Amino acid sequence: MHRALELASKGIGRTNPNPLVGAVIVKDDKVIAEGYHEFFGGPHAEINALRNATESVKGATMYVTLEPCSHYGKTPPCVDAIIESGIKEVVVAMTDPNPLVAGRGIRNLENNEIAVWTGLLEDEAKELNEVFIKYITTKTPYVVMKTAMTLDGKIACKTGESKWISNEKSREYVHILRSRLTGIMVGIGTVLKDDPSLTCRIGEGLRQPRRIIVDSTLKIPLESKVLRDDHAGETIIATAEGADVLKAEKIKYSGAKVIYLPSKDGRVDLNKLMESLGEEEIDSILLEGGGELNYSALKAGIVDKVVTFIAPKILGGKDAPTPVEGEGSCSMRERIELGKIKVSTFGDDVMIEGEVKRCLQD
Repeated sequence: MHRALELASKGIGRTNPNPLVGAVIVKDDKVIAEGYHEFFGGPHAEINALRNATESVKGATMYVTLEPCSHYGKTPPCVDAIIESGIKEVVVAMTDPNPLVAGRGIRNLENNEIAVWTGLLEDEAKELNEVFIKYITTKTPYVVMKTAMTLDGKIACKTGESKWISNEKSREYVHILRSRLTGIMVGIGTVLKDDPSLTCRIGEGLRQPRRIIVDSTLKIPLESKVLRDDHAGETIIATAEGADVLKAEKIKYSGAKVIYLPSKDGRVDLNKLMESLGEEEIDSILLEGGGELNYSALKAGIVDKVVTFIAPKILGGKDAPTPVEGEGSCSMRERIELGKIKVSTFGDDVMIEGEVKRCLQD
């Protein structure tokens, strides 16, 4: 099962919004086949493993990281192929949270006299598919908030200069994150200040992230990179109802999409935005916002994970910007807590990531 999980991870950035799945077939204590879900719309892990078998799989055991599907989607049901293959035992890491499956695949196998075992390395399988689990059960994206700050908690000098807080290795990893998630989101302040491209500049064959700009009053300049480069058609401008219609038409002329959303506290309602992006099949977002958007996202409860790079630098300055600003908490009871903490290093930088356990509530 460890090997199946390793195989599944090879599909990161290529299968969204489908899950990451790996499969290994064992016969007479020997691995005779391996496979994984390689790209969205392609054959599932179980099918690839069956096709890669070096000998007959009749009587063999299949280890698979996710319950085999039992419904028609982009491909036929995997359980049918497993049953026809003559496999006699299937070991499953986790059941499928997809309501279209949700145990049906396991029941179909058992009804055809195939022994099924579940729960082996289940926690690891769930962590690998955290994006899929959130999206398939809520139809809203899994949101990762990424920040980079100095040791004293600054994201820029008091003048606004911010290149570079983190080192080159950290920035390379951010591009890996961009390649893994379907969308990347910033506020209009970031666009006005930095005019970023918001693209993934590593690897080959990976989809570029959909670019989401939260711009409540359509301040975005028409000459912005996100509206003029080759990926302009992958840009979404999220604005509030009542925004300038003529400006919106000019933005659409670039190929970008403008979506109108209800406002909350004078800004785009982020919960409604997540619902809208979910309908666009955007299953995951890397939030690279400034302090105001980060605070609003945390307050709205849309952030699932925080990834923070801490550089061994000190800038000082009471007016220098910080990763999360806004109104802030009035008491420690309103704090935002993280769990399942992991710590990594990238050169001299330290990266801390954790799942959001509790967010600010109105």
